[in-house]
Amino acid sequence: MPQTHPVDQVPPVRQLAAFGLQHVLAMYAGAVAVPLIVGGAMKLPPADLAYLITADLLVCGIATLIQCVGVWRFGIRLPIVQGCTFAAVSPMVLIGTTGGGLPAIYGAVIVAGLAMMLLAPVFGRLLRFFPPLVTGTVILIIGLSLLPTAGTWAAGGAGAEDFGEPKNLALAAFVLVLVLGVQRFAPPALSRIAVLVGILAGTAVAIPLGFTDFGAVGDANWVGISTPFHFGAPEFHGAAIVSMLIVALVTMTETTGDFIAVGEMTERPVDRRALADGLRADGFSTVLGGVFNTFPYTAFAQNVGLVGMTKVRSRWVVAVAGGILVVLGLLPKLGAVIAAIPSPVLGGAGLVMFGTVAASGLKTLSKVEFEGNGNLTVVAVSVALGVLPVGVPTLYEKFPHWFQTVMDSGISAGCVTAIVLNLLFNHLPARGGSADGPAEASEVPAVPAQAAASADAPVK
Repeated sequence: MPQTHPVDQVPPVRQLAAFGLQHVLAMYAGAVAVPLIVGGAMKLPPADLAYLITADLLVCGIATLIQCVGVWRFGIRLPIVQGCTFAAVSPMVLIGTTGGGLPAIYGAVIVAGLAMMLLAPVFGRLLRFFPPLVTGTVILIIGLSLLPTAGTWAAGGAGAEDFGEPKNLALAAFVLVLVLGVQRFAPPALSRIAVLVGILAGTAVAIPLGFTDFGAVGDANWVGISTPFHFGAPEFHGAAIVSMLIVALVTMTETTGDFIAVGEMTERPVDRRALADGLRADGFSTVLGGVFNTFPYTAFAQNVGLVGMTKVRSRWVVAVAGGILVVLGLLPKLGAVIAAIPSPVLGGAGLVMFGTVAASGLKTLSKVEFEGNGNLTVVAVSVALGVLPVGVPTLYEKFPHWFQTVMDSGISAGCVTAIVLNLLFNHLPARGGSADGPAEASEVPAVPAQAAASADAPVK
């Protein structure tokens, strides 16, 4: 009788709940950030902001369930958590403040989601351009791009009055040390929820020290139901649609990197069909976002790090996380409780998780041959261009908005660079005094599934 793959195994109910809650806590701050930023820029009243957040959590949960469980050709059936993409923030703020408000945003989001569904098979055929050299570089860039977010949380959160205060960093350090201690010395069953233990313990310590504010819990409603087109029928403006289509291409590129990373971590390589199914689910979730008053969706990279750190590979764990998100979207008061977790607590846990993503990229690159070819240059330039917009956020502010949409995301900038340079150094014939011509066969695999599998042999 064939053994069930770890991705398809269903842990006991108690573990499912704990592991699922751990994923929710890891992504919650990022999940609510996009509606807060967009709604804040549009100066929406508090009631509308709260509505955006509950709608976002609800669709996050539905999108995660579709991605993990799978429905026909929708869903990659890997432990993937879905959330609003930050790549869409700037274009949506521009549309919302100058180009038609929320109805124009939602019209563009719906069109972008439909385009993603149509383009999913095309992206599936591009998998052969993601050998270990490219996937390892992209995974490394994903981790490095996330680390500043963890640092911002550890310092108190963006815009905090006490940003950088020693007490904030001390709380983050406490959580970091606790997570490491639990992972290293606790029994295996407990070490797998090290992040959950660290967040809960850190919050318990933070309450008497005055880090938390539960005032919003009392103001939140017990039940909140998101209805289609709450802010009016969608409007379809040409300029808004074009900008959102660019976001869709960027999001699909980033998501491809996340899918491949999780495939390696779970030891279930992503093939052409699986990639297309996952991107198709992304597109469908984005359409749902436009209908139910929220925004475009993508795979959340912070949860990729959690999978790699805990070695919990079951997609059903993340499906439970999706169920929890649905409940939070329907019960705003519970969501307000989780929102009260202090940023430094999340920062301490985030440093471990995001660092794990970067380390996974290095692990994949360790399988790549760097002698006698241009592979080192490919990695060097791709990482440099990927990290640049993270370290210098205003680097491209003088450029057109479409260019900023692509290049302000370090992940998409690094991914595109890695693909182009890999083609330049390893696919084009050598000339004159260039390196050693095309890469070895292992670097340009003929079969997509083999490309992903070779990144992390034997059998992420």
